[in-house]
Amino acid sequence: MATASLDKVLSCSICLSIYTNPVTLTCGHNFCQECISSLFNRQQEAGIYICPECRSEFRNRPCLQKNLKLQNIIEHYQSCLPKVMSAEVLCTYCVMSPVPAVKTCLRCEASLCELHLRNHSKSANHILTEPTANVEDRMCFIHNDLVKYFCFQDSSIICMKCREGSEHRGHHVELLSNAFGKKNAQCHDLLRKLKLKKAQTDKQLKELQVHKTEVQAKANYFKGNVTAFFGDLREVLLAREQDILRDITRQEEQVLFPLADLIRKLELETNDLQMKIHQAGGLCSITDPVTFLKQICIATDIENVCDAQLETAHDNNLDEVIIEVSLQNALHKLCAIYPELMVKRGFIIKDASNMILNVNTANINIELSHDLKNASHTDIEKSRPHHPERFTTTQVFTTNRFTTGKHYWEVQTSSEGDWCVGVTYNTVKRKGDLSLIGRNWKSWCLSWIEGELIAEHDNDEEDIDSYTGSNLGVYLDYEGGLLSFYELSKPMRHLHTFTAEFTEPLFAAFYLDNGAWITIGD
Repeated sequence: MATASLDKVLSCSICLSIYTNPVTLTCGHNFCQECISSLFNRQQEAGIYICPECRSEFRNRPCLQKNLKLQNIIEHYQSCLPKVMSAEVLCTYCVMSPVPAVKTCLRCEASLCELHLRNHSKSANHILTEPTANVEDRMCFIHNDLVKYFCFQDSSIICMKCREGSEHRGHHVELLSNAFGKKNAQCHDLLRKLKLKKAQTDKQLKELQVHKTEVQAKANYFKGNVTAFFGDLREVLLAREQDILRDITRQEEQVLFPLADLIRKLELETNDLQMKIHQAGGLCSITDPVTFLKQICIATDIENVCDAQLETAHDNNLDEVIIEVSLQNALHKLCAIYPELMVKRGFIIKDASNMILNVNTANINIELSHDLKNASHTDIEKSRPHHPERFTTTQVFTTNRFTTGKHYWEVQTSSEGDWCVGVTYNTVKRKGDLSLIGRNWKSWCLSWIEGELIAEHDNDEEDIDSYTGSNLGVYLDYEGGLLSFYELSKPMRHLHTFTAEFTEPLFAAFYLDNGAWITIGD
């Protein structure tokens, strides 16, 4: 028992083992150097260090002072411990030749082989047990009697006198064998649960690692495709740029060639006129008639470049219309090739921003813009002829229908009023509450109702948090059965995804109330 008590005194409160390289904190408590260093490393982020014994707090990381005296005590204690040569319990009396023991006497505190057991006392005071090297563990350290019971309340092994005493009166106490059976069963059950939990954790870890690899591979795939797509786009842009520049250069040459010829002729004429001006100036300065009349006459005919040529030259210029038309045609060609480049690089979402609203479905309290891109709620009823597709609720559909493929469009929404943005089958009711999108199994939508965003389908609702009121992006994968909504913030953020097996043509649909409005596209 003294050994067990000393073990406890010389044990680290962190690892519960005898100190290894003991160090002392300023508060006086001792720990293994590695144990307390690891603890302080974990506490470093919090910026405060706490002693696990007395909970003393240190603003700065405490210095670890080696406790040489305690280290010497531990070394001396360990050197005095008996050297266990084998886990087998040997007979105490077979000194010359070790013989395995078959029983241990708790009174004599000795282990006996078959031979010495025959000569051992048969008195009831001499209690025999299975061979054990730690006899003191089988004896009550209070009454020095054999321990026979286990107290579940105190989790302690006790003797008969302990059980009858006041300390354990009224406690749940059972024989060691019964307690062992229960505790052992609990331990096996715990082991089974731990193994099951570990198997589940291993499976989850493996799944997450596989998912991580898949995400990284997918990201690398799209990075490569995006880089390749913009590379293709740059090539097309460069080719179109070179075509237009060549056209401008061709026009420039057509205009400049006759201009250069006329300029050369005018330069020659300018030089000739300058020379004649000089000669005429010299003659004009002579005052003597005889001398003046003896001079060689200057040619009085002055040649001029044809006025028609000059007029033509002034009329010739770069044709801005041709340049602008060429640029416009190049952009049209670029727009035409853009979808091909998208498909070439694996991007197959079709732009559905060209959709327009269907007047025949619009409720009389829905006002539509001339381009049929904007719808708004109004209290003034619109005069519209009866139509079987018209809603009695304040809703409107688009003319575009989706029966296959992947599509994307954007919707600007108002910050005031209530609105819904979604998709629906055309066979949805036109009257009553069940005609409202999201309130039936034929429609799916996001609803902005009284300042809260809700995902709705067949009267099932799911709140969407952190919506800032930005415009919406809508993605539809018909065959994949996906309808996703995105907030067009920076960066773009996913809001909600519906999954369904679409069986009928889908139409974009909108509900507007209390002065709300929507606009399809930019």
